[in-house]
Amino acid sequence: MLPVRLKISLGQHSDRGRKEINQDFHGACMPDEPQLTAKGIAVALADGVSSSNVSQIASEATVKGFLEDYYCTSPAWSVRQSAQRVLMAINSWLYAQTRQSQYRYDQDRGYVCTLSALVIKSTTAHIFHVGDSRIYRLRDRSLEQLTQDHRLWVSREKSYLGRALGVNPQLEIDYLAAGVGQGDVFILATDGIHEYVDPKVIIDVLSEHPDDLDRAAKSIADKALEHGSDDNLTIQLVRVDAVPQAEAGEIHHQLSELPLPPELAPRMEFDGYRIIRSIRISSRSHVHLATDLTAPDAPAVVIKTPSVDLRGDPAYLERFLLEDWIARRIDSPHVVRACAPTRKRNYLYTVTEFIDGQTLTQWMIDNPKPKLSTVRGIVQQIAKGLQAFHRLEMLHQDLRPENIIIDATSTVKIMDFGSTRVAGIVENAASVQNLPAGTAQYTAPEYFLGDAGTSRSDLFSLGVITYQMLTGRLPFGTDVAQATTKAAQRRLMYRSLLDDERDVPAWIDETLKRATHPDPARRYQELSEFVYDLSRPNEAYLRRNRQPLLERHPVMFWKTISAILTLIVIVLLAFR
Repeated sequence: MLPVRLKISLGQHSDRGRKEINQDFHGACMPDEPQLTAKGIAVALADGVSSSNVSQIASEATVKGFLEDYYCTSPAWSVRQSAQRVLMAINSWLYAQTRQSQYRYDQDRGYVCTLSALVIKSTTAHIFHVGDSRIYRLRDRSLEQLTQDHRLWVSREKSYLGRALGVNPQLEIDYLAAGVGQGDVFILATDGIHEYVDPKVIIDVLSEHPDDLDRAAKSIADKALEHGSDDNLTIQLVRVDAVPQAEAGEIHHQLSELPLPPELAPRMEFDGYRIIRSIRISSRSHVHLATDLTAPDAPAVVIKTPSVDLRGDPAYLERFLLEDWIARRIDSPHVVRACAPTRKRNYLYTVTEFIDGQTLTQWMIDNPKPKLSTVRGIVQQIAKGLQAFHRLEMLHQDLRPENIIIDATSTVKIMDFGSTRVAGIVENAASVQNLPAGTAQYTAPEYFLGDAGTSRSDLFSLGVITYQMLTGRLPFGTDVAQATTKAAQRRLMYRSLLDDERDVPAWIDETLKRATHPDPARRYQELSEFVYDLSRPNEAYLRRNRQPLLERHPVMFWKTISAILTLIVIVLLAFR
């Protein structure tokens, strides 16, 4: 049985009404797969400001720009991030146009407009709103207004627009996520419609024309005109005809099409590859080194197949496919690269580049006392790899030495994306959102409270790894995994690097203490801040006094005091 896809019916109408020109603009985009699943369906409506002679240009540019650029954003980004970034860019362009025009000293007459946009992805409607157009949802003959007007009323007769695109270099966008059900009707309307048509009229018209939404939209606009509207008239009607089930994403679609592979063995030919040897066989996956039979001169590759023990677990298989999806979208020299398929695959497996090197775990065994400069170099490369994840709204969530590999040229790469959280896919409400948080020794404390991770969670893991490279131990031992309440986490004690025999500057200890703080709000906000402080002394840390001996070594402190007192007693007795 084929999975259910998102399906809508759309009706639209726009008219200049009693005005000389129509300053409104509207549009919609209903893409085919894979964009339908990855980005959803977008509908947008912009209303020009009547005080401006060029606002119709702003309206058209805003709607066209939004509908075109939204679908060019990364599929890994959430709808919210994608839409807001596009709208920020459009706002900057409009503002710049006004500043370069004759209206630079009178912004209300420049390139300004309002916007109400709706993106339906999977089972969620994402609403973006600036201005005084409105978005409603009709469900069970009940009309609910989902947006708030940005209009400031000075008196009953006088008001002015409090927010619009193109007015200021910064833009505040209202955002709302609402559930979508089959039969829901979303209504986007400019103030020339909603100020002159009663909600009951809209409900009745939609009941009269259930199969002709264009006719229904025109009928509502006509009624607004009959009731005295003196503004442009634009309305869009979006009826949800089919809602995808939670597992109806592109990943599941691939899953249902590809059969599971046979068990692989050395010298075996498999789907155009020759298996050379096993690299790792675990309960989670089987990893083999292979060569491509169709390209004998091509470098060796790594083939990863699902674990035999977990092949009956749909959630595990989903995560397995997600790893390949992630690897194809991250372009960084510090993240293991997926090999683009050159032919149709007949089985469920992934192919990545082969890195001839050693894991960071093995590197630490071989280098028990590395130079601080060497550790810095490794950390900087790991941070660059993590930043590639974070730019795409992804969290690795399982950063540990075993998942970091160093090749013969000392290039560091992150691998294994089985726990990676992708914001854009979480929105699809598929089971891939319930990913494991990672390996306990390196997992950020907030995960043990049941909280969602952030980029600071990956930063914590990197801080722990940095600490371990310098000391051979962990900053909190194994206590983090046992601290499952906030009270327990407040009791976690960071073990200072200065207790170690190695000559590590005190400011490095302060840097790592902040990076691995149990409270994410007290860590560095960005990876770049951590890397910077790891490379040069932070003045705030230099100003702090070195930790007193009583706090660093209480036993040694009292032994020293006892020795001094004993010496004083001996001297006094000698001179009696």
